[in-house]
Amino acid sequence: MIGSENGRLEDTVRADLLLDMSKMTNLMPNVMKYTGAIEKLQNLTGNDESIYAVPSRVSAYPPTEPSQGAEPTFGPYLRWDLYQAVGSPELTTLENLLPVLKEMQEMEPTSESGQKTYAFSLFKDWDGNMMMKAKQPTCFYGYDELGFILSKADGSDDQNIIDDDSMYVRALKLYFEANQMGLVDPESTTQGWDTVYSKYEDGAVIFAPWPWLGQAAYNTTERLNAGKGFMMAPIDDMKIFSSGATPTGDKYVVGIGSQAQDPERMAAFIDWLYSPEGIMMSTAQTGSTCGPEGLTWEMVNGRPELTEFGVQAMLEGGTDMPEDWGGGSWNDGVSQLNYTSVLPKDINPVNGFPYDFKLWESYIELTSTPVHKSWQEAVGALSTFEYLREHDQILVAPGTDYISPAEPWEISTLRAQVKAVIVEGSWKMVFASDEAEFYALLKDMQDTVYELGYEEVLNYDLNIAKEQSAARDKARNQ
Repeated sequence: MIGSENGRLEDTVRADLLLDMSKMTNLMPNVMKYTGAIEKLQNLTGNDESIYAVPSRVSAYPPTEPSQGAEPTFGPYLRWDLYQAVGSPELTTLENLLPVLKEMQEMEPTSESGQKTYAFSLFKDWDGNMMMKAKQPTCFYGYDELGFILSKADGSDDQNIIDDDSMYVRALKLYFEANQMGLVDPESTTQGWDTVYSKYEDGAVIFAPWPWLGQAAYNTTERLNAGKGFMMAPIDDMKIFSSGATPTGDKYVVGIGSQAQDPERMAAFIDWLYSPEGIMMSTAQTGSTCGPEGLTWEMVNGRPELTEFGVQAMLEGGTDMPEDWGGGSWNDGVSQLNYTSVLPKDINPVNGFPYDFKLWESYIELTSTPVHKSWQEAVGALSTFEYLREHDQILVAPGTDYISPAEPWEISTLRAQVKAVIVEGSWKMVFASDEAEFYALLKDMQDTVYELGYEEVLNYDLNIAKEQSAARDKARNQ
């Protein structure tokens, strides 16, 4: 399972690391339903006879349809109960969050286990070309990263991330000011994802940039019924980035290693991942496919409903498996592949309902808790996506078959040097002692990377961003 962009798939094929699956298509009837996705990768590898990989996240939806289900990928999610307790102040723009989060922190200064609460708990695990957690707030305004560029979903803007007035620097300034106010977890520089997730489970963090962190970790049925939980807080000027559905699949792909001892068995397994059963079974901690029928859900009066076990497993942090399912822990058995073969919001042909259980009518009824009811009354919508659509606060980047080409080695070499400076400088800026040091660190970072050849990499990324935007325009107008 690899990313196909930047020439990775072609390099892997040229190095004879992948097996040609074209002679095993009889073992892959589910995969072969997605001929358009397979042909895209054949064009990429320059061989229209061989099948070296299959794309992820294939979908029957059009490119302009958001790929997410009930919730967007990104968004300002906070402890809704605390937000209401401080009077639900209007949030006209991003920076309005800070005084509100400070009041919320003071309202609940410690977690259930006695840890001190913070608005932001950061981690370095996923840093790449930039500080990952500083990129997330830019997504609230329709941007996503492409190298050292923040590219807007509609193609209207491509920003150099280290420009003084960039959305990225704005996000760094937000975290800096939050740290000055005591809102940033001081363990942020040393902890990882697992530690952060456990802090959300404990209630030690009151803001999340993703629903699949705040809601997934904290929103148990018990808490929701007690009036506690994470929900999206509307910001007046936000327009959240949404990736459109990709009929020909995403850039992440799955294939078979050329040295596989039992390639036929692997081909059958890959096909299973694209079957209705495999899609349902591949639920994960951050995913929302429905799990195995008869265990997590069942058909009741012609519609799917979560079972009591399903509620415990999916909504309450996990449970022990029944002995007739092998025993052990549900959480230990969820898919560790982090691979989405088919978009979860797609329709299961077996029963006519989405694979994503959060889109089921029965789930909406089940989660009609005090938290959901108060949120629905406050915003005048039944779901987050309904609210965002009605207020024109979602910006869809149409799904395309565009995959960035192989990067010249000179660019890759420069990038490796530059991104290390940007990431290190970004973290220092967040924890700067005062505003003067914040801007001094910014200037030092800017000067250093330009001396290292940043502009050459930036121009390369800008050209890729323009190609991507052109592909999105084409998909939008089809």
